[in-house]
Amino acid sequence: MSLLRLALVFLLITLSTVLHVLPLLGVALLKLALPFERLKVACNPLLTGIAERWIGFNNRLWDLFTETRLVVTGETALQRDGHYLVLANHQSWVDILVLQKLFNRRIPLLRFFLKRQLFWVPLLGLAWWALDFPFMGRYTPKQIARNPALAGRDIAATRRACEKFRAIPVAIMNFAEGTRFTVAKHARQGSPYRHLLKPKSGGVAFVLDAMGQGLHAILDVTIAYPAGVPTLVDLMMDRVPEVRVRVRQWPIPAELEGGDYQNDRTFRARFQQWMNALWQEKDADFDALLDVSLPANQSVV
Repeated sequence: MSLLRLALVFLLITLSTVLHVLPLLGVALLKLALPFERLKVACNPLLTGIAERWIGFNNRLWDLFTETRLVVTGETALQRDGHYLVLANHQSWVDILVLQKLFNRRIPLLRFFLKRQLFWVPLLGLAWWALDFPFMGRYTPKQIARNPALAGRDIAATRRACEKFRAIPVAIMNFAEGTRFTVAKHARQGSPYRHLLKPKSGGVAFVLDAMGQGLHAILDVTIAYPAGVPTLVDLMMDRVPEVRVRVRQWPIPAELEGGDYQNDRTFRARFQQWMNALWQEKDADFDALLDVSLPANQSVV
């Protein structure tokens, strides 16, 4: 029965993906061919609407095929037409489904910075391209040392993406740790946090700089799995009893606007200090989420 459930859920997700990606690509190609910028911008609500229906269908599958409770504490005053930078810890691919279930149609469509290789994922790569998800090289220090010109490519890609996002309500998603948490990675880093890897400040700084006044708040999201970190198969097989999430909303600090993270050492140190303080609070939030007793202001999604 469990294998039958897995096969059925996988089939429904695949069919939904095909049925949503095809019209998504059609609108994206039309947008590409249109001669005037105003007409191109007019296509954005159509693209967003298709993506939100796609996510909504996946959320419905979550409700139909699992008993997983999504317990949320913290910020509830969210804007559908807001301009957010969303920061979250990262442990599993399930994190993305949690964020989509929590925020779909409550804030603008989440847009992720993706590894360039993900463009070649069948159907999904084209869907992400159609939705203007930025694809990044994410070059290693060794690659940059061999070819210093690579250092500026991801910065340029970030600026191009943010220029597009200025014209629309947006929620830019950033897993600031840069990779999924594992015990081995935590030990290798010598991370000072109990539950988190060290945050990478550069990407956050570049987004804040490129968007300028185009963002009005930071949504700080902490995700915890009391029964252990799950896989996507665990979720589809209904082996995830509960997910706990805390959402905090922060204003963008004025002292972090307009700085030169790449060339100004003083500003870079100040920005990293701010990120580290944010991560210390997130680590404490993680501890609180693992507590057996639930806070009084929790809600179940």
